[in-house]
Amino acid sequence: MSFRFAPTAIALALAGLFVLAAGSAEAAIIRYEATEEPRVAALKETPYLVPQVDAKELPAVAERLPAKPRVSVSGPNLSIGKHGGDIRMLVTRDKDVRLLIVYGYSRLVGYDEKLGIEPDMLEWLEVEDGRIFTMKLREGHRWSDGAPFTTEDFRYHWEDVANNEKLYPVGPNQILRVDGELPKVEIIDATTIRYSWSKPNPFLIPAIAGARPLDLFMPAHYLKQFHPKYGDADKIAAAVKEAGARNWAQLHNRIGNMYRATNPDLPTIQPWRNVVRPPSTRFIAERNPYYHRIDAAGQQLPYADRFIMDVVGGALVPAKTSAGDADLQSRGLSFSDYTFLKAAEKRSSYDVRLWKTVRGSQLALYPNMNVADPAWRALNRDARFRRALSLGINRSEINQVIYYGLCLEGNNSVLPDSPLYKPEYRQAWSAFDPDQANELLDEIGLTQRNSQGIRLLPDGRPMEIIVETAGENTEEVDVLELIRDSWQQIGVKLFTKPSQREVLRNRIFAGETVMAIWFGYENGIPTPLSSPEEFVPVHQQSYHWPMWGQYAETNGNAGEPVDMEKPKQLMALYHEWIDAKSPEVKIEAWRQILEIHAEEVYTIGLVAEVPQPIVVASALRNVPEKGIYNWNPGAQFGMYRPERFWFDN
Repeated sequence: MSFRFAPTAIALALAGLFVLAAGSAEAAIIRYEATEEPRVAALKETPYLVPQVDAKELPAVAERLPAKPRVSVSGPNLSIGKHGGDIRMLVTRDKDVRLLIVYGYSRLVGYDEKLGIEPDMLEWLEVEDGRIFTMKLREGHRWSDGAPFTTEDFRYHWEDVANNEKLYPVGPNQILRVDGELPKVEIIDATTIRYSWSKPNPFLIPAIAGARPLDLFMPAHYLKQFHPKYGDADKIAAAVKEAGARNWAQLHNRIGNMYRATNPDLPTIQPWRNVVRPPSTRFIAERNPYYHRIDAAGQQLPYADRFIMDVVGGALVPAKTSAGDADLQSRGLSFSDYTFLKAAEKRSSYDVRLWKTVRGSQLALYPNMNVADPAWRALNRDARFRRALSLGINRSEINQVIYYGLCLEGNNSVLPDSPLYKPEYRQAWSAFDPDQANELLDEIGLTQRNSQGIRLLPDGRPMEIIVETAGENTEEVDVLELIRDSWQQIGVKLFTKPSQREVLRNRIFAGETVMAIWFGYENGIPTPLSSPEEFVPVHQQSYHWPMWGQYAETNGNAGEPVDMEKPKQLMALYHEWIDAKSPEVKIEAWRQILEIHAEEVYTIGLVAEVPQPIVVASALRNVPEKGIYNWNPGAQFGMYRPERFWFDN
């Protein structure tokens, strides 16, 4: 039997889960396919490209597009635009040019504005048993240099790159491994390819739809000249020498990195292609003449001719934005800049909008349960201690003083926009209740205090918690100042220790940090088919249990095995979610995971849904008034398709 889903249906379609018919052993097939597209008028040539077409440097638009281009501009909040103009953005470092790939958001399949999966570069995707993925490319789709985009680009990536030990010493990406098993890759024809495993792979679709997409293909026609299997040895050697690379493999990896977007010669499938080599203070990306999307009026996208990124110091971003130096700006801006930016709206002809961030918590405290100090390790592992610290925080005060009361208070958990949300997940142990917090600390046995009223550890040391930060913004410092005041009421003294991000991470990984403050869970709006890995000890980057995560990531070669009952349950539930053969099983695994987190308070969340200022030039259209601002899922602006943004002037 076969199920067909509209692109906006997220309840069963996010991660390629298959379902079984009641009383039947027949596997279901999920087919991701665009809903009926609007009628398209005759194709129109892009004014910016007319001189090249007239000079025979480019073919006409009908010859540049796939046989079935993706119709992108439709819906009640979108308008048919017109070509022209440059979208200007400020960035703070050379490597931010990669945002062209994040915001360009050309994907095999991607998220729509309701977080459903829709085909993009693919005409359709069919998933059988959650383990067999058949992909159909669009006939006639081309790279930005006009070369055909076909399954040869997938074959080259798989056979000649991902499985070449000189290029990928550790082999293909972990997402392509299911219990260590690599996929069977079949080239059906020039536009059809299949990846299959013996067990479900629920991570594949979210990975290829992500802000930093999983690479399954590369421009083979360009890169083969630098690969010894295909290229001329003398020419490869000359290219290696000219680039100052150690060998051909380093050169190939450097010039073939599609995500970095630093090689102007590397063909792309994004709406704009970078034409400036780093280092530079300005990166200019010109329209891709072979981009596969059009609007309902027959105009090829993107609307804007160029996307320009100016590199400035991070401290200058708010000031230069307020002066009108950006047409679309979010990075480098925080909620604390809102009133300053709002004051310059009319003078600089822009509009400041507030989008909702959807991390589980804007900031959260991470008690390190793998800390080396035995006294602190024992306390951090005691749920009563974590609950007491949470009850000792006045979240309402933080919300009012720092965020003008606009945020959602509570734990680091899922948000109301998630179908998994329950109020008790966010509310458990999150009320400001110093009396109950004191009772819990007394119950643990921390009854002795010094002359300043600070409790004493079992070994006689004062209970002075050093909360380490990355030292990257004043918001963390301001929040910790308020927590310091409220923790005084429960006999706990807080000190702040700022450092650099990498230094902080290394100290946490080494067990030297008792507690850190960091962002909350990245995805606060998961569906049942989203991976619950952030809530489970499987990543070293989880600052509350880094050594357990390292143990999982290295298959037991480093770190420490999980040695607590509840975290072991989380691991078991995570594997139940991975192996689930029905949505109900996935939902139940998620429910238990979230309930354990609410009760155990492994991380101490503060407030969520902090508004993110989005500055939009007054003439720029099709930028949503309200939106979700998130890295993954969403790719920040990417989900809203900047190729559709246009200037009405």
